[in-house]
Amino acid sequence: MSDSGATYRVYVDSRPVDVPVSATVLDAVESADRALAEAVRSGSKAVTDSRGLPIASDAPLHGGAILRVVPVRQREA
Repeated sequence: MSDSGATYRVYVDSRPVDVPVSATVLDAVESADRALAEAVRSGSKAVTDSRGLPIASDAPLHGGAILRVVPVRQREA
């Protein structure tokens, strides 16, 4: 991975975060809030895009991305 210093500005729960262009969704969440990132890793929270659609934590980002961290609903058996 080359480090050209280029960054994207993305938004995690309305917080602006600057991340390297090679960053993933989880990297952006980690930059915004480590506790939220840990909750995503543990499966108690998920990340959605600006439309509310789930997005994989390892998905690449684009400039201006809007991410929201939401609780994972547990289905009853």
